[in-house]
Amino acid sequence: MTTSTRRIGDTLLKLEDISLSFGGVKALTNISFEIKEHEILAIIGPNGAGKSSMLNVINGFYHPQEGRITFRGQVRRQMRPYDAARQGIARTFQNIALFKGMSTLDNIMTGRLLKMKRNFLWQALYWGPALKEELEHRKVVERVIDFLEIQAIRKTPVGRLPYGLQKRVELGRALAAEPDLLLLDEPMAGMNVEEKEDMCRFILDVNDEFGTTIALIEHDMSVVMDISDRVVVLDYGRKIADGPPEEVRRNKDVIDAYLGVSHEEMAAE
Repeated sequence: MTTSTRRIGDTLLKLEDISLSFGGVKALTNISFEIKEHEILAIIGPNGAGKSSMLNVINGFYHPQEGRITFRGQVRRQMRPYDAARQGIARTFQNIALFKGMSTLDNIMTGRLLKMKRNFLWQALYWGPALKEELEHRKVVERVIDFLEIQAIRKTPVGRLPYGLQKRVELGRALAAEPDLLLLDEPMAGMNVEEKEDMCRFILDVNDEFGTTIALIEHDMSVVMDISDRVVVLDYGRKIADGPPEEVRRNKDVIDAYLGVSHEEMAAE
């Protein structure tokens, strides 16, 4: 990982008129927005608004029936998740997806798999070039462990860890891939106040120190307003707002569809 000065740059990912359906159910309808280099973009909306479906489209798990996706200036067609990972897109999930019997270190090491060049025979021998390669990858993983302040649990099976630390390990695995675009699906879900504060700090540090572009789904509006550069709001699979947090929080359509408080209360805050 290389340290860089944070600045919001040119468009990294562009979504144009994305529509996604499952049978007769429309999950996304004509959605367009951009994600710019080095920014933190929050995607919000009520349950069923299409937020996770949108992340699944970005990382190639779903393929929209209509629309165009451009990443780093190149139009993507029928990209698979492993192709997205190779091109620099990493992902965490709403429901933790870790190898519970493996240690923290080994779980984070799996984030380096696409970076490994030696075939399985070399890896099985664990000698020569394969040994040198693993040591290089382990250095990256150790830096991630130090960055996330989880040295004390590096050898602990993740199934024995509390929920908040498991979330941090999952973030570490994504960071080990050294992504240009990091997708976080409800990274604060199920956390207490202290755990949320820690996760917010790490997300901001990843963005500031490594220049990583981040798109996240989050329901905690205080978190969204505190850490986001820009907010996209979905409702019933359609985009209803896109702009800076302060502008979005005063948008009448957003208040009506999502926040559930009166316009006067929002304006007074």
